[in-house]
Amino acid sequence: MNEWLSGFTVKNPLTCLKNLFKWKKIAKMQEVGCYDKSNNGIVVMVDPYSQKQHTQQVIHRILDANLDRAREGLRIIEEWCRFGLSNAQLSGECKNLRQEVALWHTNEIRAARNTSEDTGTELSHPQEEQRANLSSLLTANFSRVQEAFRVLEEYGKLYHPNMGKAFKQMRYRVYTLETDLMGYQRHQLLLRSRLYLVTSPSENLLETVEAALKGGLTLVQYRDKNADDTVRIDIGKKLRQLCHNYGALFIMNDRVDLALAVDSDGVHLGQQDMPVAIARQLLGPQRLIGRSTTNPDEMQAAITEGADYIGVGPIYETPTKVGKAAAGLSYVSYATRNSPIPWFAIGGIDANNINDVLDAGAQRVSVVRAVMEAEQPTLVTQYLISQLNRIQPESNKAYV
Repeated sequence: MNEWLSGFTVKNPLTCLKNLFKWKKIAKMQEVGCYDKSNNGIVVMVDPYSQKQHTQQVIHRILDANLDRAREGLRIIEEWCRFGLSNAQLSGECKNLRQEVALWHTNEIRAARNTSEDTGTELSHPQEEQRANLSSLLTANFSRVQEAFRVLEEYGKLYHPNMGKAFKQMRYRVYTLETDLMGYQRHQLLLRSRLYLVTSPSENLLETVEAALKGGLTLVQYRDKNADDTVRIDIGKKLRQLCHNYGALFIMNDRVDLALAVDSDGVHLGQQDMPVAIARQLLGPQRLIGRSTTNPDEMQAAITEGADYIGVGPIYETPTKVGKAAAGLSYVSYATRNSPIPWFAIGGIDANNINDVLDAGAQRVSVVRAVMEAEQPTLVTQYLISQLNRIQPESNKAYV
């Protein structure tokens, strides 16, 4: 003990005792190799090299989990592009992305997998247990892929100098893929839709629309020019969900802002509404834009502007369009010969005169009162669709 005390003059017995305990502790730590004199006596509890290995292992597990997640999500999307849409281009992009992801899934990353100790395997959410419709399934898996790519982009920077850059570019490609797929799906459903229901104000609006959807309706437009915006947004959201539950398209009338607010499949514009080109800038390429036309000049203008479909009418006088003279069946004949895009004859069409409209050349019709005021909307819808299905549809090649 003298060697510890040599060179010191004891002035305070208590201080001397404290120093004695301190020096004895240091001596013990030196014996077991836990005292680093060069590091101001800090105790090293974990070997720095082991800590680095542990961090790398965790990063590899994160990369492995998200590479799996991204590939699984892409495969789900690819299956619909391949079997549901029969679209080689969209299927090919999904496959290319999957293969590029696979190139980064090295044996080193796979070796870090430790499923038995992954606390996330027990986590779930009620929304994951079911999908309301195909649209929600695709949206969920696009989100899954995009989130996985973002994780891979960030953590990949710690694994390989090019990994972050690669997944950033792939993430942008998935955004484009989502836009193209959802837009293509909407256009394909538009092409298959023969009957178009435009709603009118009704106390039983939701019930009537659902009854028509049960009858096979696949295209609905919500129109109520007098309701407050808050009411239209509320009803619009309910109708959009209802339509999507039945695999139908939902369109908002006139207002691009309301179409965005309720996340509709598109908007239908009248002649006094904003130009199609501006609506396209606001809505993007994936949503549908329709335009009402009453004569050949308006039809040609709508086609030139880039409308996805047009309304042709009113064929007969109707209280829905007060003060507008009927365009007549001659306008139907003109549209038959001159419109390269889908068009719907509209205005006063019902079960009594639909065959006259079809004989004039129409292959798609839009109705309001015929369904909205029907005692049995499901049966009326089924009858109208059965009449429309008598007509051999034109080739879709011009529209794809």
